[in-house]
Amino acid sequence: MALLELSAHMTVRPGCLEGFKKQAAELIRITQDKDRHTLRYDWFLSLDETACEVREAYTGPEGLIEHNRHVLDARTTLFKDYADNHFMTVYGEVSEPLLNLLTAHAAGFKWFCFVQGLEPSAVNPARSLSSADQDKQPA
Repeated sequence: MALLELSAHMTVRPGCLEGFKKQAAELIRITQDKDRHTLRYDWFLSLDETACEVREAYTGPEGLIEHNRHVLDARTTLFKDYADNHFMTVYGEVSEPLLNLLTAHAAGFKWFCFVQGLEPSAVNPARSLSSADQDKQPA
C-alpha cells in the first residue's frame, strides 16, 4: 500500500468565514468518526482568512475513496454555501479508481508521481540518549 498525500486549495466566500469554519469542523468530525485510512486532515487559513489549504494523507488510494464517501454531503454543503475555487494537488502513484473519481469530481487537480527524496535513516542510539544516560553506557 503506497502512501497518498494531497493538498486541497479553496477560497472562502466574502462574508462566509464563520459558516466556513463551522463546516470545516463538521468535515473534520466526520473524518475522525468514520475514516479508517486517513493519516492527516489538517485545515489551514491564510493570514487574511480568504484562502484555505487542507493537507491530507491516506494509507493509499482506497483511503481517499473511503474519505470521499464519508464527507460527500458535508463537502457539497461547503462548496454550495461557503467556498469556491477548489483545486487539488495529488502526490503518489496513480490508481485507476482514484483517477476516475478525481476526473469525475468537479474540482480541478494536478497529479505528481514520486521521483526521489530523502532516505529514512537509522536512529543512532547514542544520539537519542541524554548525556546522563550516555555516561552510564559502557565504553
